[in-house]
Amino acid sequence: MDAASALGAKEPASAAAAEPAAIADHDLLRAYVAGDHAAFASLYDRHELALFRFLRRSVADQQVAEDLLQETWLSVIRVAASYEPRAAFRTWLFRIARSKLVDHWRGREPATVLSLEAPAANDPELLLGATIAADAALQPEPQVLGRAQAAAFVAAVEALPAAQREAFLLHAEGDLGVADIAAVTGVGVETAKSRLRYAVAKLRSVREAWS
Repeated sequence: MDAASALGAKEPASAAAAEPAAIADHDLLRAYVAGDHAAFASLYDRHELALFRFLRRSVADQQVAEDLLQETWLSVIRVAASYEPRAAFRTWLFRIARSKLVDHWRGREPATVLSLEAPAANDPELLLGATIAADAALQPEPQVLGRAQAAAFVAAVEALPAAQREAFLLHAEGDLGVADIAAVTGVGVETAKSRLRYAVAKLRSVREAWS
């Protein structure tokens, strides 16, 4: 079964039928294992955008990011029956996604990330709530300034050391806290905290240069 199939027919007596946002992720996964495809659809809808943003900003090619997204969800499907909620589902999900990235990079030269040519990477509205888009008046000069700020911010993220960039993306795109970042990346909490702190400090200095 692939991810598309898992999003297929929805059971009438679905665990996700009423107030899906109130249902815990691990309960939705259990419901899917029991045959409720709508539960998987709710899980997918809940996490797909953040997961794709993380992958897209970690590789230069959008198609590669889409392939990695599909592979991540296929892995979720394959191991769903053995999932134990020792960590939050989102942390577990991003750990799988990171392992797909590691597999992708293995044997390659360090990939160029956050391609400035990619529309998704340059979209100020998607840039981590950075509030660097043009103002509401949409005048030409502010629009140009907004694009320049967005490009500078993306370039600054791209320039971060790989470990700091990863920590920042897991926090900003995955909405993961320090403990979860440590769990996903396999390092100690203090190491994860240090990586995130240095990344945020560097990016804050870029933001402040435009103020």
